[in-house]
Amino acid sequence: MHSPATDCPKCAGRMEPGFIVDKAHYNMPASPEWIEGNPERSFWSGLKTKGRDHHAVMTYRCERCGFLESYAGSE
Repeated sequence: MHSPATDCPKCAGRMEPGFIVDKAHYNMPASPEWIEGNPERSFWSGLKTKGRDHHAVMTYRCERCGFLESYAGSE
C-alpha cells in the first residue's frame, strides 16, 4: 500500500488512516475496491469484475480541515 505524506497537502494538518464504507449490497458494510478498466454491466452481479485486477482502497483524512485522500493498495 502507498505510504502517503503525514501532512495534509491543503492545510499541513495531520493525516490519519481510515476507510470509506460502501453499503450497496443489502445495506451490508464493505470496504471499497479499485478495479481496472471501464465499468461494464452484468445481469447477475451489477458490474463485471471477474478477471480484472482488484485493489483495496485506503483513505486518509486530515484532522484539521477534513480533506480526504485515497490510495489503491498494491495487493
